[in-house]
Amino acid sequence: MKTGFIGAGNMASAIIEGLCSSACLAPQELAVFDVDNKKALCSSACLAPQELAVFDVDNKKAAALGDRYGIAVCNDVLSLAAFADCIVLAVKPNVLQSVLSEIRDLVREKQSLLLTIAAGKPLSFYADTLGFPVRMIRVMPNINASVLAAVSAYCGSDTSTKEDLDFADRFCASFGTAIALPEKLFPIFGVIGGSAPAYAYLFIDALARAAVQQGMPRAQAQQVAAQMVLGSAKMVLESSAHPQELIDRVCSPGGTTIEGLLALQKDGFEAAVADAVKAAADKDSRL
Repeated sequence: MKTGFIGAGNMASAIIEGLCSSACLAPQELAVFDVDNKKALCSSACLAPQELAVFDVDNKKAAALGDRYGIAVCNDVLSLAAFADCIVLAVKPNVLQSVLSEIRDLVREKQSLLLTIAAGKPLSFYADTLGFPVRMIRVMPNINASVLAAVSAYCGSDTSTKEDLDFADRFCASFGTAIALPEKLFPIFGVIGGSAPAYAYLFIDALARAAVQQGMPRAQAQQVAAQMVLGSAKMVLESSAHPQELIDRVCSPGGTTIEGLLALQKDGFEAAVADAVKAAADKDSRL
C-alpha cells in the first residue's frame, strides 16, 4: 500500500525512521526509494521501491527525510494525496481542517485510507469535516518509534475494513508495540503512552544529575539511570509480579532503598505524577 505522510515533524520523522529500519511490514505494504534512483537508504531488504513519500510546508524538513532515508518528497499536498493509497495525517490538530479540505476530492475519488496521529480529534471529526464516510484509522504513537520501542494504540472507523485494521496493526508493530484500543480510552492512552516518555526522560535526567552531585561522571550516570529504567520496565512486563511487589523485593528492612522511597513519597512523587497525568488529560480535552 503506497503510504504518504503529510507532515514531517518530530513524530512523523520518528515513525518514518522506525518504518525504514524495520522489516515488519510486507513488501507490498511499505517501501522507500531514493529520489535519484541511485541508492536505497532503508536498512530493510524486504521493502519494495517507490511506496513511501512525505510532504511538509517546511520543505527543508521533508527534504531532510528524503536525503536521509531515500523516500520521495512531494511538492504539495495534492501530489502526495494522488500518490498515496494510505495518507498519514501527521500535522497539528489546528491545521487538520484546512488539510482535509485540500485533499477532500482526491480522498473521495480514490477512496483513500486516512491514518491520523493527531491528538484530540475523534474519528467522527474526519467524516464530519470531509462531508462523507471515510476509511479511517486513528493511531496514537510515541516518540520512541525512532528506536523501534514505541507503544501505539489504534482504532478504526465503522467504515474501516479488516484489511485496514490489519495494516494499522502492522504499521504500528513495525516501530514498537501495537495495541488495539477502544477510542474512548484514547485520551488517557495519549497521556501515559504519548506524553509520558517526556516524564520518563525527566526522571532519568534527574537521577543522573543527582548522581553527578554525588561524584559520578555525567555520561556514566546517564547510562546507569537509563539502563535501570529499561530493565525495570522489562521486569514489570515480563514478570508476573505487581509493581508494588517488585518494590518490596528491592526494599530491604532498614536499608538504603526504603529511605529513598520514603523521601520520594514525602516530597509528593506519586501526587506529582497523578497531577501531571490529569493536567495532560485536561489539555487533551480542550484540543
